Amino acid sequence: MKNVLFALCCLMGYSAFAQSEDEGIKSSISAYTEGFTKGDTASLGRAFASNALLRNLNASTGKLVDTPLRKFIAGMPTGGAKATGNLVNYSYAGTSAVATVEFKFDDFKYIDLLSLVKINDDWKIVCRVYSRVALDVNVASGVGAKAVSGKTSTPAKAAAPVKKAVVKPKADDGW
Repeated sequence: MKNVLFALCCLMGYSAFAQSEDEGIKSSISAYTEGFTKGDTASLGRAFASNALLRNLNASTGKLVDTPLRKFIAGMPTGGAKATGNLVNYSYAGTSAVATVEFKFDDFKYIDLLSLVKINDDWKIVCRVYSRVALDVNVASGVGAKAVSGKTSTPAKAAAPVKKAVVKPKADDGW
């Protein structure tokens, strides 16, 4: 009975841990989407680590552009961006997480790929890589696979069992 009770306590503790991680990540993403769509700079400040990177590719120059967090927050229009924000998906392990957020405007949308780190028990966005895309573009997902020389590998077939010869020890083999 004690073992069953102990197992239940462990499962409940794990469930509470996982739930709090989920809630923490969703809370950070919610602060980001609300800050973006409502122009709430305090929410944006809570969502991001102070040294976060914001990056995108300038389509006209083909160059990678870094935007300082302060400039991004200061550039928020009064009342926020006229868009709807949506958390598409997220995943996490340990103290790191990734999330995909979509901001839909009238004639285009931003797809944000966010990296988060758990800092002092708070999930913070440490990197935002984003693209401006047409409204009909959707987030594509892939399945993890090991890469070999830049090519995706296929699952290996199980090797046939090897028959080993039984070797009898010699009397003078040191054993």
